[in-house]
Amino acid sequence: MLNKLFSLLKMNQNQKEHYKQRIFDTIFEANTPKGKLFDICLLFLILISVGLVVLESVPTINARYHTILITLEWILTILFTIEYILRIISVKNPIRYIFSFYGIIDLLSILPFYIALVFPAGKFLANIRILRLLRVFRIFGLTRFTHGKNVLVLGLKESRDKIVVFLSFIILIVVVIGSVMYMIERNHPESGFTSIPISIYWAVVTLTTVGYGDVAPVTGFGQFLASVVMVIGYGIIAVPTGIVSMEINKASNSKEQIPHNTEVCPNCGDDYHLDGSKYCKTCGNELNPRYY
Repeated sequence: MLNKLFSLLKMNQNQKEHYKQRIFDTIFEANTPKGKLFDICLLFLILISVGLVVLESVPTINARYHTILITLEWILTILFTIEYILRIISVKNPIRYIFSFYGIIDLLSILPFYIALVFPAGKFLANIRILRLLRVFRIFGLTRFTHGKNVLVLGLKESRDKIVVFLSFIILIVVVIGSVMYMIERNHPESGFTSIPISIYWAVVTLTTVGYGDVAPVTGFGQFLASVVMVIGYGIIAVPTGIVSMEINKASNSKEQIPHNTEVCPNCGDDYHLDGSKYCKTCGNELNPRYY
């Protein structure tokens, strides 16, 4: 990777474009042998890195193997830094990538380590490195997972309006129930209903069937209302699951073409294109004109 990075600085424009495209194919595309190998290697490095973060948090292990853990973290951070730089170099719109979801996650996965070197007080930020685990979602770019990912994404998109309406209704319900419970139990401080916000917190905990027990009604009417809320909670939990499942089933059985390809637009980063597409549906850029 380092050789490719330095060699780009000494090439003419055509050569640079050629190698930038080759790097893009390897790092962003998963439908080539090199791309698949890169994604699999990246997956293992991410899992190893997350494992190191977990082990560092165990005092006995960190005390005994601190030097080894730090050395491995240095190596992985350098590799992730090179990868991040190559991703910026290979795309046509670096700013768009830097501020994209994965771009921010990629930066946060390496930035805390360097901040801790300059500002030792910022060492507590090292735990942010656990966000590297989110990069595992890149594995869904592999061809065998692409169709399933696209079906899931389409199902979630189609159900979002219904979910928003449902959640808005739930918010109204918990506010009303919490307020009513406060009025019922406010004269009994031992119950814990000392304010409407705490009563709303109780309504959320009860409606979701979590039931911590730190706040509980003591009056007969309050206990009756709590029983009703608990029963309603079982039905409410099933609603969003049913909505999403129905939309995913529709998407899976839809006659519309669900993409199987792994094409990523080098300009805007959009990775949802119909099979056989030559141009990006978002920005109109030509999709992956490879150089061989």
